[in-house]
Amino acid sequence: MAAPPIHASDVDKAQTRHLVGVRLLPFLFVLYVVNYIDRTNLAYAALGMSRTLGFNDRVFGFGAGIFFVSYLALQIPGARMVERLGVRRVISSCMVAWGLLTVLTALVHTPIQLYVARFVLGAAEAGFFPGVIVYLSYWFTREDRAKAISNFMSAIPLSSMLGSPLAGWILGHEWLGVDGWRWLFVVEGAPAIVLGAAAYFFLADRPTDATWLDPAGRDWLLRTLEEETPAGNAKSSLRDALASPLICLLAGLAFLAYIAQYTFVFWFPLLFKRMSGMTDLHVGLWGALPFLCSFLLMQINGWHSDRLAERRWHSAIPLFVAAAGFLLLTTRPQPMPVLLIFSIMASTALVYLPTFWAMSSEILSPAMVATAVGLINSVGSIAGFAAPYVFGYLETATGSPNSGLTLTALCSFAGGLLMLRVPRQVG
Repeated sequence: MAAPPIHASDVDKAQTRHLVGVRLLPFLFVLYVVNYIDRTNLAYAALGMSRTLGFNDRVFGFGAGIFFVSYLALQIPGARMVERLGVRRVISSCMVAWGLLTVLTALVHTPIQLYVARFVLGAAEAGFFPGVIVYLSYWFTREDRAKAISNFMSAIPLSSMLGSPLAGWILGHEWLGVDGWRWLFVVEGAPAIVLGAAAYFFLADRPTDATWLDPAGRDWLLRTLEEETPAGNAKSSLRDALASPLICLLAGLAFLAYIAQYTFVFWFPLLFKRMSGMTDLHVGLWGALPFLCSFLLMQINGWHSDRLAERRWHSAIPLFVAAAGFLLLTTRPQPMPVLLIFSIMASTALVYLPTFWAMSSEILSPAMVATAVGLINSVGSIAGFAAPYVFGYLETATGSPNSGLTLTALCSFAGGLLMLRVPRQVG
């Protein structure tokens, strides 16, 4: 005789949601902090490399952008590997590989060496982000998903907020006759190796593997996730994803929004230094403030989005504010408080991320999620290559950041408009 099903009480449900959040989110958050620091530390290393190696803005723009060529090419395979091999294997191997490659970037002496180092780093990181977005959809219900993604993706501004003063301090020192910018890559690459090894033993691939959940809570979680899954029988092939107007819309607006995001992340330190005239250390300290504000706004936006069960406007408004901030920076404000206010406005180019990805995972059929997330992030990552390079090219050609800032503002505004065209639900 079959055993009767175990039913979870309201207390069990609340405890299950709490346990999942406490178990997974802090650890994934730390992993993404390390990931984004290693991806973007070139923005601060550039302050020292320009002095010792003589690299110009075009070199840094291409070095920042070429990362996304290999990163883009492996997005979809990386997302699908999570389904086939499990999150532990994929995330662990990615982290150990990119940690080693970050450390080796300290050996760079020529532009070609920088380009090669960034290219292989992009390949190593490719499976991490789409894999985690798919992974979160395995564990968090609709009620908690935007908050969960907000928690995870708030690592982007926090990584810059923490990495900014750390980078400024490291750049100001020289140990054993080695330049500070070289030590920057070593110090910031090592944690990925250690955490990558730990991830293999700490993470569970799916709720069915979570021995730390009680049976009633685990059954409730699995049943709820299944009930919330959108109906549909779409196949998880790249051809079907490309044939979907919805996925193409999400990919297009991701491209526009990522232009604003990556322009700010990669060029803000140099722009802030040139506009303020501060030392590397003070750029690191004051430059952390916009990222702190975007971190706090990301949390508030995700919480408010879940409370109202609304995603589109919560994704579009930050992009509209960022567009205004980029345009205002073309005035080259001299008073420090005004420069910081305009920079904070531009930094809201990061705030849309959690609600956008929560919206995407909610309106797509489950069979399409992994392929769609990989495709959307791949198209968006084209902007990761184009935005830093084009901005650096325009800066070098015109001698002014205004053309690049204006183009970035227009893309951010267009991305916000497209965000409002995303349907509230499939069909």
